[in-house]
Amino acid sequence: MASVLNSALSLNLSNFKRRRVTIRAADTDTNEAKPQAPVSGGAGGSSFNQLLGIKGAAQETNKWKIRLQLTKPVTWPPLVWGVVCGAAASGNFNWTLEDVAKSIVCMLMSGPFLTGYTQTINDYYDREIDAINEPYRPIPSGAISENEVITQIWVLLLGGLGLAGLLDVWAGHDFPVVFYLALGGSLLSYIYSAPPLKLKQNGWIGNFALGASYISLPWWAGQALFGTLTPDIIVLTLLYSIAGLGIAIVNDFKSIEGDRALGLQSLPVAFGAETAKWICVGAIDITQLSIAGYLLGDGKPYYALALVGLIIPQIVFQFQYFLKDPVKYDVKYQSLILLNGTIAAVTLGEDEAAEVNYQIGSLLLQNDVKASTVDFLVIRCL
Repeated sequence: MASVLNSALSLNLSNFKRRRVTIRAADTDTNEAKPQAPVSGGAGGSSFNQLLGIKGAAQETNKWKIRLQLTKPVTWPPLVWGVVCGAAASGNFNWTLEDVAKSIVCMLMSGPFLTGYTQTINDYYDREIDAINEPYRPIPSGAISENEVITQIWVLLLGGLGLAGLLDVWAGHDFPVVFYLALGGSLLSYIYSAPPLKLKQNGWIGNFALGASYISLPWWAGQALFGTLTPDIIVLTLLYSIAGLGIAIVNDFKSIEGDRALGLQSLPVAFGAETAKWICVGAIDITQLSIAGYLLGDGKPYYALALVGLIIPQIVFQFQYFLKDPVKYDVKYQSLILLNGTIAAVTLGEDEAAEVNYQIGSLLLQNDVKASTVDFLVIRCL
């Protein structure tokens, strides 16, 4: 795998340089006005946005801050929360020092290391698109060299796989299930971003793969760490990955110009922004309503009602914000699905799982995490 990845990165680097020259030559030979991507970031950007790895980031010269930016910390919370949901659904998590330590290591594996790896390798292979859409980003702006990026990719990948192996040993697994989940997720991340497969070239396949990586894999890792993966968990999380497809579409709106220029068939490019935003909210809402129906059919009407109670304000926010401007409200919108996943997780565990979520809710409220207030109140009533 190492030789394949290194050769692929080197080959694409040389191709990128040749293509970049071609693009510039074409620009000088035509008198047509090109649509310009909105300039964001730079001297007037936000240092906070830079650390989170989101648009509007300030230009930075500190290499460690640039490395952090490449990992996009703003994308870590869904993975961390997925581990929480998996641990809760296992019914075997206890508030002991050992279990808390295991869960923290699993969160580090899923978030900073493997999500960081995913985001860094995606930025590496998206450097042509970013040169059009976000030329201020670290790689196209030249703030960090390609060799330094390749080194970061390997450090994060090997670090994440190492933590996965450690968790299997710690949990006493006869079969290294967490390691293989991490390895499979890493391979999926690679073929999502890298040619020749480059799953993200197809809006449907690529976004579902991304949704599965962000929702199913961390949930499975958390549950496998403390319990056993079961068919109902696999079905539930794969259904939630359809909702994740909707969330993944959100990221495509800001990249329409670059995707179109380089032939990537993201859904906003294929269907237009107006249709794509309705596909986005439809994938999320219909999936979550289906989960509510699943819970109702499974004899858990109160949990189904709780989930519907969280979907309603989500729909209100969709009309009030996202559907009006999917680019401006992309990050805020993606956080909404985290609340609803917890309800499903609680229903699949035993009483211990409910206690996990109750205590998590208590900690969140004590720290004034307002986004989780509704979730906590629903769980407390249940």
